[in-house]
Amino acid sequence: MKPLVEFCASNVASYTQVVVDALENDPELDVDVLEYGCLGYCGECYMEPFALVNGKLVQAPSAEALLDKIKKELQDEEDIYGDLPL
Repeated sequence: MKPLVEFCASNVASYTQVVVDALENDPELDVDVLEYGCLGYCGECYMEPFALVNGKLVQAPSAEALLDKIKKELQDEEDIYGDLPL
């Protein structure tokens, strides 16, 4: 099963569109990227960029930092779980 990265539509409109595009267009990543109307993190949504990586909240002060944190989280999970389905 591919890793799942989820975004809130409001957060994408404000902060993270560049992150969504980068994840979808990175030939080295094989992830599912989904955008929802709301993920239920309204306080975080208006304060800074965030995403859910396999259900785990990942936040950062900038879109670029968020992309780095998402990639690190994906790598950490790959290191832990290897080819096991998540």
